[in-house]
Amino acid sequence: MRVAVISDVHGNAFALEVVLEQVRAASPDALLNLGDQIEGSADPGRAATLQAELGAVEVRGNNEEKLWPDGRRNALSIEIGAYLDQHVTAARRAHLAALPLTARLGSILACHGTPGNAWNSLLWMWEHGQDGQEGYYRSRDPLDLWQEVAPLHAEVVVCGHTHRPGSTRVGDTLVVNAGAVSDQVDGDPRARWTLLEHRNGHWTADFRVVPYDVNAAVAWAYAHSPFGPFENDLLRSGRFDRRGTPPLLEPL
Repeated sequence: MRVAVISDVHGNAFALEVVLEQVRAASPDALLNLGDQIEGSADPGRAATLQAELGAVEVRGNNEEKLWPDGRRNALSIEIGAYLDQHVTAARRAHLAALPLTARLGSILACHGTPGNAWNSLLWMWEHGQDGQEGYYRSRDPLDLWQEVAPLHAEVVVCGHTHRPGSTRVGDTLVVNAGAVSDQVDGDPRARWTLLEHRNGHWTADFRVVPYDVNAAVAWAYAHSPFGPFENDLLRSGRFDRRGTPPLLEPL
């Protein structure tokens, strides 16, 4: 069995298109979408439509929870929400807001952050910088990870949220972060997705990296949104964490 996993598209249709070209070429048996589908300004309407057409197994991200009534609680978040209301249909927004926190696909359990909370992180924890220093990700304590994963009785647990692809094994469970289609954290602006494959009785994770037209994405944001400068900085740098706290991981 082969399962393609995408996560954290963040309304970037330009990155998503090239990822989907690779996904289709891989001919997976199923597709998982781990959430944060539309929160961005590089053609979020088209990104929403492309994802709606996939027939993927979907879970909600923390940014889908912003689509709930009173889900947006600060001025910038409210401004982004008003912008998305103009570009993503009400029906699609309602669909995204109603997505489940977790989903199972055979022996795979999918979530966005952790199985219990879309805002928390499974593999990587955020450490705030001190004395003016930037923050950084660190690996989660192995015992904490064991206590989170072992009760799930899954062969694979796959998540997103931290925009950092990677994997580890917890007992008999493969724990995978699929990485992000958009808004990278490691300084490499290219898009990411993951192919899970079951062969010879074991699951493996193949992390894919895809170049896309960042210039076109930024140009679209400048032309069609008030967030062009932010999108320019975000997409070109490949470092949405560099100001000390990842803005897309902020509490509601």
